[in-house]
Amino acid sequence: RRGRQESKGILSPPMPSISPVQRYHAFETRREPLSRFNSMIRLRHKVAGTILFAGISSAICMMAFVPSSMGVGFRMAPRVLPGGIKGFIPSARNIAGSLMKGAKSKLAVGTAVYAFAASPMTAAAFGWGKPVELLEKSSCIEGSDKPIPDAPGKDDKHFLLGSRMYPPFPENTESIVLGMGCFWCSENLFMRMPGVYSTHVGYSQGETKNPTYEEVCSGRTNHNEVVRVVYDPSKISLKEILKVFWERHDPTTLNQQGNDRGTQYRSGIYFENDEQRKIAEESKKLYQQVLRDRGFGIITTEIEPAGEFYYAESYHQQYDAKPGSRQYCGLSPLGTQFPLEALQ
Repeated sequence: RRGRQESKGILSPPMPSISPVQRYHAFETRREPLSRFNSMIRLRHKVAGTILFAGISSAICMMAFVPSSMGVGFRMAPRVLPGGIKGFIPSARNIAGSLMKGAKSKLAVGTAVYAFAASPMTAAAFGWGKPVELLEKSSCIEGSDKPIPDAPGKDDKHFLLGSRMYPPFPENTESIVLGMGCFWCSENLFMRMPGVYSTHVGYSQGETKNPTYEEVCSGRTNHNEVVRVVYDPSKISLKEILKVFWERHDPTTLNQQGNDRGTQYRSGIYFENDEQRKIAEESKKLYQQVLRDRGFGIITTEIEPAGEFYYAESYHQQYDAKPGSRQYCGLSPLGTQFPLEALQ
């Protein structure tokens, strides 16, 4: 049959045989333009990945420092990072995997890490390069004689309680100033307690006049983030307030609560009168015994007369009670009970 087809010119004559080397060179010749094209595509992917990494890193840095003038309740990192990113992306693992898949380049990863780590804003946000101890007065920021422009107004009312934000307070009330880490978190604990007339967050025990939040977070004011609790002793005792204070944070970590690090996160009780001082000191002794029995460290809480109280910016006041708040909590309680009945 094949012979008849060949005689009629139906089949083409067989192709001449070529060696494997010749076949390889023929294939490479045809593939060369495609290889150049693929190389250009891969290069573009690497460049795009690098830009993507750098852009996201910069965005994270900027998220850590949203200006207070915008009225947005973001805090400096690391507070902003866990909650903020979770609001946009399910998990850190997902973002890392997606970006690695898109970039496919060690250059992109290196560029992103460098852009993020080398940023001055990132360093300040995480406490890198920030003083780890209280400074001499001469080394602190001088501040200003004028109150910060975005402090609460004299006629402003407490967002949750509707009470006064500024003195004079009712005659039957007393106040105590407490530092236990993030003042969003601490105010949220006390402003909901029956018998509390009003609460305010601010800065105290430092050297800088009328400090801003950014100045306090720089570690160069010596101020502590505090909440001032104005309470009616006939309805709630200082002992009950201190029970919450001790149980809801870690007083054994110096200048730190959880991921929040810096001298503005130190533990402190700042009293208004001698009776408050005695109760505070006795409560500290009792709780130290509890912690010692449980294997915890030494309490670092400072007990001092209350210094001048500077109101924090309006968007910090009663933050957790306001719509749209992130419900952030940077406190790190130890899970131990304060022996209230033993406090005389």
